[in-house]
Amino acid sequence: MSAEELAVEPLAAAHRLLGATLWSGPVGVRIVEVEAYGGDPAGPWHDPAAHSGRGRTPRNAVMFGPAGRLYVYFSYGMHVCVNVTTGPDGLASAVLIRAGEVIAGLPAARERRPAARADADLARGPGNLGSALGITLGDYGTDLFDPAAPIRLELGSEITDTSLIGVGPRVGVSLAADRPWRLWLRDSPAVSAYRRSPRAPRAEKSA
Repeated sequence: MSAEELAVEPLAAAHRLLGATLWSGPVGVRIVEVEAYGGDPAGPWHDPAAHSGRGRTPRNAVMFGPAGRLYVYFSYGMHVCVNVTTGPDGLASAVLIRAGEVIAGLPAARERRPAARADADLARGPGNLGSALGITLGDYGTDLFDPAAPIRLELGSEITDTSLIGVGPRVGVSLAADRPWRLWLRDSPAVSAYRRSPRAPRAEKSA
């Protein structure tokens, strides 16, 4: 398993990340919900909702680099959100890890998330996932396939049964709000709730 498997278009990379395990120290989280994000207008996957949607900046530079790197940022000034860079080197894209199931290191995860009522809540939602794993802004750019890295990604077998995977619009974005680039494992209790941004245009109804 290597980063080359994620050097593909954003939605294919998102599919590949479902069921993978993200490790940070003793805590391991099985990924059960993801959102794909593309890049700037010059690339093949322009995405106005992506941080890279207007081009490269110091903040989003890692999104333009090789696949398999950690892209982290503050959300609402308090939550660290965790993304995995995808696509070929030079083309911006990433996958937001929205939720996971803690499969190892439960004591550490519970200590970091004392407000969680149940184990399924520990890493439900991107901010909670970052907290459960103890990931900080200082982890920006980590090579997730480096065996010596403090944060590592293990890709499992690809899930080929599409009936196991839910597909829907992304959460909380006001641009490209109806793009069906959010994926989740239907049988997981850790999947987060869908919340449409109040700033997003009204969804079009099919005839």
